[in-house]
Amino acid sequence: MELNPETIDTVIHPTAVLKRTTVPPSQPKLKALSPVPADIAWDLSQLNPKNRIDSLAPLVTPYWRIDGCTSWGSQYYATPLFMASVPPMRIDVFIPDLSLQTRLVRDLLELDQAFHTKDRVRVSRLSVSMHILRRLQIWTMTIGGADQEFINGDGPRRRRTHSERLEYAEKYLCHLPFGSRIVFDSLTLDINQINITVVPTFALEVYHFSVRQFEAAWGHDVTLPPCVNITQVQLVEQIHDSTSIVRIDGQSYIFKALTSFPKYLYHELRILLTTKPHPNIMSRPVHLVTKRTRVGGKNAVLGFTLELHQHGTLRDIVPFLSSSNALTTEEQFKWAYQITSAVLHFRETSGTFYPDLRLDNIVLSESRDAIMVDFEQRGVWCEFASPEVNAIEYMRILATAENPPFDVTSSQQPYRDIMERICPEYETLTRNEKYDNYTSSYNVSWESLTPREQEASEVYMLGRVLWCLFEGVSAPQKATIWVSYRWESHLQFPEYHRTPQRLRQLIDECTKGRRETLDNQILRVGNKLVLRADLEANVDTNPEVLIKVARDWWEKEVGWAEKYLADREAKKQNGTWDDNPYDRPTIRQVLQSLASIRAEIMV
Repeated sequence: MELNPETIDTVIHPTAVLKRTTVPPSQPKLKALSPVPADIAWDLSQLNPKNRIDSLAPLVTPYWRIDGCTSWGSQYYATPLFMASVPPMRIDVFIPDLSLQTRLVRDLLELDQAFHTKDRVRVSRLSVSMHILRRLQIWTMTIGGADQEFINGDGPRRRRTHSERLEYAEKYLCHLPFGSRIVFDSLTLDINQINITVVPTFALEVYHFSVRQFEAAWGHDVTLPPCVNITQVQLVEQIHDSTSIVRIDGQSYIFKALTSFPKYLYHELRILLTTKPHPNIMSRPVHLVTKRTRVGGKNAVLGFTLELHQHGTLRDIVPFLSSSNALTTEEQFKWAYQITSAVLHFRETSGTFYPDLRLDNIVLSESRDAIMVDFEQRGVWCEFASPEVNAIEYMRILATAENPPFDVTSSQQPYRDIMERICPEYETLTRNEKYDNYTSSYNVSWESLTPREQEASEVYMLGRVLWCLFEGVSAPQKATIWVSYRWESHLQFPEYHRTPQRLRQLIDECTKGRRETLDNQILRVGNKLVLRADLEANVDTNPEVLIKVARDWWEKEVGWAEKYLADREAKKQNGTWDDNPYDRPTIRQVLQSLASIRAEIMV
């Protein structure tokens, strides 16, 4: 079965259980996804010159570079190279949903690979990136009417020179609001037929805060970093949807910013400014990056800079070292202890929780120490979270699902009723873009837990991280369905190959209550979803059968979640609920066990 945004709702998310309409509005015509018939008309044949891609070869002097992509391969981080100094304006390229493209276009432009590929190295090699760059190459010379005749002072009408057009394009882009969009209306094979529209994000400016607004919201107890205008910030590379490497006065930093829902960014900013320092937690922000808005004329805070740790994340480092037999037991224990120590410190001093513990969010410092990053508190994917967090998260996803093809008038109501009892303000916390929650997070599932339940869930994630560290893999799954890593895991949690026995016992204690995951039945192989049973039998997977298997699995999983939450609610009312229902150890006990096991093994 092909990967596309529709599979998120019908296979990957619990929305697979919702009642469907007869004709899913988001489903493209089946003909668009069918193989090209052998007797296809000449007008549609790729042998016809008008249906061929002119070239996908790298440009000799490109005006742009693709640094990665997100949103299931529909949003690309485009960095202009024709500018002497590029500010991190996050003016990304948006292309139409891949499910709306013909099979011919999807194959030629490698759109299916783009669905699950994120990083610059691999994305930049995809045909779709080359196609985008070639269209941008032409468009750059016409941005904002740069190719039109104009009158320069009292002189005659004339057209701009090549260098003048590039200068005009630079001024045009820098004058746009932060996070504006370059939108392709189609992905025709003839790049000259692709129309481009620039969409300024004035609406985003409304939700940006100024320094004065922060001072009014937080009071003077929170000391803000100094401000630097975005024109003084030079983009080096966009490495993630929310993070880029930048340079200020010759010094490199991480720049953290969001192009939607800045409330999460501001929430993280407050956490980093108020968290007590710890050697294994990201240090406080260095600068606030600002830009004057065109709406309201305020000096808006777009994001903040952080210390740059050049070595990258343990998600890539651990499997790389493991593959070259360079992952030492000493460093495994050191990182395990440092991560656990950081989680414990944050738990005991911050008064809040850390919901996104995975190797992706642990970076390696210059001295090869583990540093915990990413404090937006949005949450973690279901594959990484504890069952008790997932139980609430399933209900939230089902209660708030808006994408067709769902019958939202009837089948969602039971889940809405459950969420009303668990967290009455769940809709406001989820949908409101404005930053107005100055003390707690916007994470409905974690905010609905007691502090002890939160700690038990942190221990669960910690157990999975320990498993990744000591097995030398990037993630608990062999191939996460909607994202591929440069170093895919060869193991599936909780298989053990390299972890010492005492540590296996500790990991099993931390992950008590773990449940079977969807990828035990459905997994991604390359660019397709297949049934594990079909893969083992070496037969093709029928998409309709796969969707039914997914729905059956989700019906059982959602049914368990409903029962778990009903039992929790009833026992809370009569005072018999145990906030650690699976009897996991505390974070401090995990830290003590790690020290004990290390002393025993490293003798």
